[in-house]
Amino acid sequence: MKLRLIAALAAVFLLAACTQAADTTTTVGGTPTTADGGVTTTADTGGTTAPAGETTTTGATEPGDGLLAEVQARGSVRCGINEAVPGFGFLEADGTRSGFDIDFCRAVAAAIFGDPEAVEFVPLTAQQRFTALQAGEIDVLIRNTTYTASRDGGEGATFLSTTFYDGQGMMVRADSGFTVMEDLANTAICVLSGTTTELNLATRFVDIPYEPLTFDENDVLQEAFVAGQCDGWTSDKSQLAGVRSAFPEGPDALVIMEETFSKEPLGPAVRDGDSQWAQIIDWVVNVTIIAEELGLESGNVDTFADTENLEIRRLLGLEIVSDEGTTIFDAGLGLEPGWPADVITAVGNYGEIFNRNVGPDTPLALERELNALWTEGGLIYAPPFR
Repeated sequence: MKLRLIAALAAVFLLAACTQAADTTTTVGGTPTTADGGVTTTADTGGTTAPAGETTTTGATEPGDGLLAEVQARGSVRCGINEAVPGFGFLEADGTRSGFDIDFCRAVAAAIFGDPEAVEFVPLTAQQRFTALQAGEIDVLIRNTTYTASRDGGEGATFLSTTFYDGQGMMVRADSGFTVMEDLANTAICVLSGTTTELNLATRFVDIPYEPLTFDENDVLQEAFVAGQCDGWTSDKSQLAGVRSAFPEGPDALVIMEETFSKEPLGPAVRDGDSQWAQIIDWVVNVTIIAEELGLESGNVDTFADTENLEIRRLLGLEIVSDEGTTIFDAGLGLEPGWPADVITAVGNYGEIFNRNVGPDTPLALERELNALWTEGGLIYAPPFR
């Protein structure tokens, strides 16, 4: 009986000692931390409490052993792209790449390395893209890809913030006489295989007889269209606008019908299973939107060093001074504080990216419409950076 009592008392004392150790707060480098490595934060300032004269970084995390660490060790990010859609992903005659999606690839590189050129572009067809993502041949897919339930759930992919709200349409020759979908009864329609476009076409034309001509690549599809093998070409309207802008016979030879018959939210996707990497890609997109909301542009980032706007100071990694001490905001993504400044300097804010590649003053001549900021009646919206 005495032995049992002694053992029980020993267990109680051991438990108390462990609990006390776990609750103990120590100071490392002037920053209060708990024994398990956590940081004591001050909610009012959004940062850690620092002794006078010292600056602390909030929420900092180590890169860990996930895809971020692999990309950093490699020295570049591998971005799966399209190279045949003007305005979005296009290989220019001089070998350079341009487009809306290309700029977001560069934005990711700028966030991680501070260098928008630290990116390896991997051209992929529609049928190759998810296989390449699943196999680890690319780190992120930014290639006019529609976010759907079956892709999010069945392709081993995690879809992130939508960068472009689109919809499917139909393009025909200007002299064809076709003005509405019903006019295309008993005609041949060109469509890329392995896409939501193919499925949407079948749904829209369920009561309209037609012959689908499927192709694996845009270039081959365009050759068939130019040769007169099909009467209509269906795809996302943004893609049709890009093709029309660079059509060999000139853009006036083609007309994009008014009707939009699907929802096509386009955006980046990453492989399932690495939440830190997914968060990084998500927040790269978000900071371009927040930058536009705050009036930050590629040409004026350096002019905000003395701003009193705390949102801007957090975003740009500038010191925030309060009665609690001096802090620099870190979102805890494993990147250097202030990385959004590198993104904005490299590619600009969301509006700059849109206007430079597909906006009213480009051959595509697209208006913002759904892709306007939420404050301007559009759907472009980002969570707060805090």
